[in-house]
Amino acid sequence: MTYVVLDACIKCKYQDCVEVCPVDCFYEGENMLVIHPDECIDCGVCEPECPAEAIVPDTDGDVEKWVELGREYSEKWPNINRKGDTPADADQWKDVKNKFDEHFSPNPGSGN
Repeated sequence: MTYVVLDACIKCKYQDCVEVCPVDCFYEGENMLVIHPDECIDCGVCEPECPAEAIVPDTDGDVEKWVELGREYSEKWPNINRKGDTPADADQWKDVKNKFDEHFSPNPGSGN
């Protein structure tokens, strides 16, 4: 099992989850984070840390798309192991639904 980051992270990217991850399995895109599914140890400490409630276990409904997104982009984006800057408008995006189709960016983040 692994944890996955859903589209609720897009344009929020709070990164509180990164601070508590014991295995550094988060990767940073321009406007969201992903978890590498093969590196996650299923400890679950990241899930309650996310203000956007964007992290769920891969057993939580139909999340296979997010597992594969995490696998794909963790190979392309830089690994991060500490919290970076939260976007200034993160709170405005926090409750926006279905952000993937209109707002996902495949570009890598800065990789704090």
